[in-house]
Amino acid sequence: MIDTLQDFTASFPEFLQWLGVMIIAAIPFVESYFGSAVGVIIGVNPAIAVGAAIIGNIISMLVFVLSAHGIRSKATQGRAPKELSPSRAKLKARFDRYGVPGVSLLGQLFLPSQITSAAMVSFGAPKNQVILWQIISIIMWGIIFGVLASLGLSALQR
Repeated sequence: MIDTLQDFTASFPEFLQWLGVMIIAAIPFVESYFGSAVGVIIGVNPAIAVGAAIIGNIISMLVFVLSAHGIRSKATQGRAPKELSPSRAKLKARFDRYGVPGVSLLGQLFLPSQITSAAMVSFGAPKNQVILWQIISIIMWGIIFGVLASLGLSALQR
């Protein structure tokens, strides 16, 4: 899969490869972390690769959060809460234990930011708080993986 993402991004003209990075970073499970790494590996300036990956991931996450918020608002009007499936109950337990900051910062180790953010909003977390902490998390993970990819390339070139 990484090879496919690299080939896709590298297929853009050099001056538009940042756009390819932005597009792939909007894909759940690729996110800012793999998007940053792919961009750096194919030769995009690390600052541009990380920035493009972060922007792509944030745009995608916002679509999921705003959609989940709208759906939840309509679905819960005048209704009692429904019983959660086992997988959603497990996610809700983590949410209850760690809160929005913890799930946002650590949730990307388990699920994409789009899924965790939409789940938190569906559990009733404040939309703006979820967006803020998801943006912080996306930036943090994008920078970490961009730096690691840059250091890895530097080590290979020696």
